Amino acid sequence: MTGRLRNAFMTACLLAAAMLASLLAGAKLLPPSSLLDLLQERDSEAALILAQLRLPRLVLGLVVGAALGAAGAIIQAATRNPLGDPGLLGINAGASLAVIIGSGLFVLGPAANVWLASGGAALAALAVHVVAGAPYGTSAPVKLTLAGVAVTAFCFGVGQAIALADPERFDLVRNWRVGALSGNGLALLPAIAAPLLAGAILAALLAPRLNLLALGEDRAAALGLSVGWTQAGCLLAVVLLAGAAVAAAGPIAFIGLAAPHIARRLGGVDQRIILPLAAFVGAALVAAADALGRVAAPPAELPVGIVSALIGAPILVALAQARRGQT
Repeated sequence: MTGRLRNAFMTACLLAAAMLASLLAGAKLLPPSSLLDLLQERDSEAALILAQLRLPRLVLGLVVGAALGAAGAIIQAATRNPLGDPGLLGINAGASLAVIIGSGLFVLGPAANVWLASGGAALAALAVHVVAGAPYGTSAPVKLTLAGVAVTAFCFGVGQAIALADPERFDLVRNWRVGALSGNGLALLPAIAAPLLAGAILAALLAPRLNLLALGEDRAAALGLSVGWTQAGCLLAVVLLAGAAVAAAGPIAFIGLAAPHIARRLGGVDQRIILPLAAFVGAALVAAADALGRVAAPPAELPVGIVSALIGAPILVALAQARRGQT
């Protein structure tokens, strides 16, 4: 119990540090004392920056990061694939393509984009498993990863072609397509709240079943687990969580890959602990990446999707090398 409390405290500290950096870092660096201006509702410049720009952006980043972290943990547990990630398995790209197509054909609001993204994520996930040549959860990890890369490349190429065909129409979503947090995070929350809540509840219900699934499909079935329904529920949870995250902030890569690995280091192997930990870690990673992107190339800023890719690429290489050493 002491170890769990220590790891929980470390996770809380990581999240608090990331939140503080996200609030204070930017083109105008704010001192920690400026937080008092916000709490006391003063009309200072710092309080206005925090209330109107950085706090809504932080809230959106935390929600998106938590959704991606939990979705990545579900994918890795359900497929027993340590390289599982909504970005690597084509889910983010499918959701992004659906939103781009919908934006090109219709004038849609945030709520419509959420359901478009969820539908695109579902179709991309099914395409990955068709390309991999096996039902959900039974493909070899390497086959799933390669199929995900292929589907991601296809969706990205089609999305780029559509956007380039009419640059003026798609100029407003240019930053969104690489993964970016905007200042209207609070306005987007009502649109993504329903799928996020449904995905989170479903993930919590699936956590004990994922512990059984980790024993192997045959053993899990012998213990009374309905493997097919469990994997279908995992797919639905991932689609809801990742689809809402992509609709709100665009395709942010590698958060779903890194967060579950960090959570397992902190929480062990119990999915009932890993899933919430991965959500907290994912929220912290997105907040930290957003803060880093604001100070990496002043006065401009790097979108959070680019920063997360720069951070996540070495993690992917390290994981791939570790798996090669185990084979």
